[in-house]
Amino acid sequence: METTKPYALVTGASRGLGKAFALELAKRKTNLILVSLPGENLRGLAVEISGEGIDVVPYETDLTRKKNIVKLTQWVNTSFSVSILINNAGVGGNSHFLNSDMQMLDRMIQLNVRATTLMTRQLLPNLLRQTGTAYVLNVASLAALSPMPFKTVYPASKAFIHSFTRGLQQEYSGSGVFFSVVNPGPMRTNGQIAERMKQLSPWTRMLNVTPTQVAALSLEKMFRGDQVIKLDWKHRLSLVLLNLPTGIKMAIFHNVFKNEINAAQQ
Repeated sequence: METTKPYALVTGASRGLGKAFALELAKRKTNLILVSLPGENLRGLAVEISGEGIDVVPYETDLTRKKNIVKLTQWVNTSFSVSILINNAGVGGNSHFLNSDMQMLDRMIQLNVRATTLMTRQLLPNLLRQTGTAYVLNVASLAALSPMPFKTVYPASKAFIHSFTRGLQQEYSGSGVFFSVVNPGPMRTNGQIAERMKQLSPWTRMLNVTPTQVAALSLEKMFRGDQVIKLDWKHRLSLVLLNLPTGIKMAIFHNVFKNEINAAQQ
């Protein structure tokens, strides 16, 4: 398949925020390349949202493997014109560091850091060829803005994404490719997580949002030209609290996340 029509490529597209991005882009009549792990009914989603002149192309692969990223991006660059790249795929979680599975920690680094970096590097020439403005939206997290006990690796990986995106926007200013980063807080990505949130701290419950809300606001503000996307009043309040002195906020995070781990284990 070869086409000159512009496409948006979304990683982690089968569920949660990635699926919400796909649905929001489909509302905007944007052709889509959707990427996810195998076995997550990505083809079913593609069938669901295709039609009315919208092409939706599913591609199943594991982005923690470098060879898969190379194969995917070579195929995309050969066959498609990409005007939007949304690096959404990522993984996180709370745990005592010594209780964390080594393979899980490695997967977090490979997916959150390496996959986003290599996907951007490989697809950037394609984006630079576009007529008009092309967009890269990287999904970080509020966790990117502070170290956090009982998360440790996840905030560090998302801090990389935040810094990486800001640097690229400065480097490619005026190139025709615009880079944005969004730092969402807790999200009700599925029924199981929504149920677990009932056991979490009132603060965490107050800050949570839906993937649909995050996707819609992120796209609106990306197209408006926001480099660092602030979603809503909850998000802005979180940013104020994250600017507290490090000792104070770390003590707060210690209690919040320790209680969340205890609640999840019950």
